[in-house]
Amino acid sequence: MLATGVLAVPAQANAQTLSTASASLGAADLVVGGVPAQAEPIAECDVAGPTEANTRGVDIGSKTEFGRGASTCERGDDGVSTARADGQRFETDLLKQFGGPTIRVRSFSAECSTTENGSSGYVELGGVSGFTLPESIPPNHSILVPGNDAGDPPLAEIVLNELTAPTPPDGSLTTNALHLKLFPEGGPASGDLYVGTASCDPYGG
Repeated sequence: MLATGVLAVPAQANAQTLSTASASLGAADLVVGGVPAQAEPIAECDVAGPTEANTRGVDIGSKTEFGRGASTCERGDDGVSTARADGQRFETDLLKQFGGPTIRVRSFSAECSTTENGSSGYVELGGVSGFTLPESIPPNHSILVPGNDAGDPPLAEIVLNELTAPTPPDGSLTTNALHLKLFPEGGPASGDLYVGTASCDPYGG
């Protein structure tokens, strides 16, 4: 099991607002061979409610599957908000039809929490196949899945421990355990697949 975490750039404090947090097992917005495959955030929780969610498993089209998982969100009496999603047995065969690997993740989680003037994020991935995990996952670690022949565009980009924050920074943070981008330079498929997502904002409103 590999994990990593990071602190978002802080923003100016505002005593009139409440922190927010949400998490989900993942989501998808894909087009493969002209056929769309979409999924709203799976088993999504939010500090505003529902604060807990779970699933026995979800299929996205015929080639992507999320296994069991759950999410929990909480805002404490101290004003700190936390969100966490834990999932099992994610698998996608999306790249196989183009000569690429089957991507599997046995277990994954994404977690975030607000701080006094920012947010921190943490992810875990375990039991993967179809790509290689580094010993320690740095933020926004990118892996290109190459085309079948020299000069072919990459089939996908896999981003691990993806961290996104607005510019200029306002203390909020979204972390994805895994983000699969289909044919990032163009090709017969497009779109994004997210596995394990948590978002936190110390001044969410």
